[in-house]
Amino acid sequence: MAADDIPAIDTRAQGGAASGCPLHEINFFDPDFLQDPYPAYARLRAEAPVYRDPNTNIIYVSTYDLINEVNRQPAVFSSDFGQQLASGAGGEIDPEEIAILSQGLTPTSTMLTADPPVHTRYRKLGAKAFTFKRVEQMGDYVARVTNDLIDAFIADGRCEFKTQFADLLPMTVIADSLGVPRADMAKFKRWSDGFIVQLSGMATREQRLAAARGMIEFQHYFIDVIEQKRLHPTDDIISDLVHADLAEEGDPRKMNHSELMSMLQQILVAGNETTAHSITAGLYYLLTNPGLIDELMADPDLVPGFVEETLRYLSPVNNMWRIATRETEIGGFPIKAGDTVMVRFGSGNRDTAHFPEADTFDIRRENARTHLAFGAGIHTCIGALLARKEMTVAFPILLRRLKNLRLREGHGEFRYSPNVILRGVLELNVAFDAA
Repeated sequence: MAADDIPAIDTRAQGGAASGCPLHEINFFDPDFLQDPYPAYARLRAEAPVYRDPNTNIIYVSTYDLINEVNRQPAVFSSDFGQQLASGAGGEIDPEEIAILSQGLTPTSTMLTADPPVHTRYRKLGAKAFTFKRVEQMGDYVARVTNDLIDAFIADGRCEFKTQFADLLPMTVIADSLGVPRADMAKFKRWSDGFIVQLSGMATREQRLAAARGMIEFQHYFIDVIEQKRLHPTDDIISDLVHADLAEEGDPRKMNHSELMSMLQQILVAGNETTAHSITAGLYYLLTNPGLIDELMADPDLVPGFVEETLRYLSPVNNMWRIATRETEIGGFPIKAGDTVMVRFGSGNRDTAHFPEADTFDIRRENARTHLAFGAGIHTCIGALLARKEMTVAFPILLRRLKNLRLREGHGEFRYSPNVILRGVLELNVAFDAA
């Protein structure tokens, strides 16, 4: 199947994953299925580690080793899947959406939807914003932001944790890092949510149109910021990117608006979405596994392992697209040139061949850090270091300050947003002793 020939996806339920029905009766895009895809992932690993879904013609790769095999071959399994994002679940590009987006910049593939050498050029520039040295120096700053956010709700004795803390911590950090006002964070969140809608594969027409309008607003806003930074650079990511020199890659110029906008869009998402969901899920896992909070508070050395296990267990980047550039095979399964492949990171992270008792949340898991939560290979998320830093700094402070932390009764079950690519959390209502 060619990248510009994505089939329409029927989102009606077609049978439960654990019911024993044939694999072809499972609708892997059903919103109810996406709440708990792991029984189906287990069946795929056991029955068809590489599986061509007859309903969509998409090939799913589900075991840890085979996922890594795909990601070690970027020349064979391309990341040039921009057409999927443009067409959405219906398989066709909406004329009204095209009309809205035509008011903005011509899209440029830089990192997520690019292959080497183009990907290499832009990733090298983007990675400078998240170097180990730069992130390591942010510990005290992240602690200050964490405490400030807690101060805003601790007297209430309760909060909706995702919107009042988990969303705001990474969004504040990325706004400060980009060099844009915190006062505009509500806009950044709305635009970021719109980008996630485009990634979801599950969006309605109305949601995609709203996301397209948000994209144009995003571009207008950041073009102004870019021009300000061009004239008056400061110590921030946008200034670094605006003045970055591509000469090392044989292209003696600065990046244009389209290139910069693509980079900033991806940094905005990489810098907050996966982290916000991981923080929220991590707290939920602590609250639903009795004794873990006491263990972490008694032994701070367990925190990094807890963070890695949270990332493995949630898998915030649950799946990702690839396009086969030529005829090949994976695990003995034939792949045609032009086939659309979905690497199922969430399944690889529950592969018992690599993670014993993979469905158990174990903060002492020795190989947790080998997870695929941030993707794998050359496309591993550039914000991974920052996400880890924010989580390892924030959780000890949260657990120390929010006494008698517990789930609020009568406030609904823990649910995930319907998204084929990212595994996001909708909300988490908690209570604690007011202070």
